Amino acid sequence: MPRTANKPLALFGGTFDPVHLGHLSVAWEAAELLDAEVRLLPAGVPPHRAPPIATAAQRVAILRAALRGQSRLVLDTRELERTGPSYTIDTLHELRAEQGQRPLVLLLGADAFAGLATWHRWRELFDAAHLGVLSRPGVSASLPEELEREVAGRRIADASALRALPAGKVVELAVTPLEISATRIRELLAAGRDPRYLLPAGLFDDPALLAPYRNPVA
Repeated sequence: MPRTANKPLALFGGTFDPVHLGHLSVAWEAAELLDAEVRLLPAGVPPHRAPPIATAAQRVAILRAALRGQSRLVLDTRELERTGPSYTIDTLHELRAEQGQRPLVLLLGADAFAGLATWHRWRELFDAAHLGVLSRPGVSASLPEELEREVAGRRIADASALRALPAGKVVELAVTPLEISATRIRELLAAGRDPRYLLPAGLFDDPALLAPYRNPVA
């Protein structure tokens, strides 16, 4: 499929258990700031947290419903199709093999970025992609010393400069985080309540989509 030369491909991972407006709003803003296609990559076996409540198939159905009617954000299910932990470095190597020298941008929230040094083979991430840190305007997270040393020479201020290289830079993307918690959404659904303005409206059209959270398995 033809694509615009050097148009970045941005990647936004998570358990999406369930995907909510906080996820989608920052992904959408990042797509605008980078002029990029953004792929949402639900994790199969998340290395740093408990397994999701919903199955892979259920989370895919929720994401498809949430993304309906637009084309800027798309779904990529490759991590659900692999066995073993969903390590980001493996996903990036797969995508690099597919995309050649196209700029790849791994999107991370500021908290996740601050904990990057705990990730599997984390230093290799910079060879595979740029990092786009989703942060509040005017707010920068404090980083551990070893991570600060790694990123000090990689920071750039102009997101358009990412187009010139396939990987290796770090840029902060000032977005508007919505304080929405997937944990709280699951609690509300389990209690029989409707978190209607925390989730995409399309998720309420089909009661089966949110059923895993209304009747969680003990």
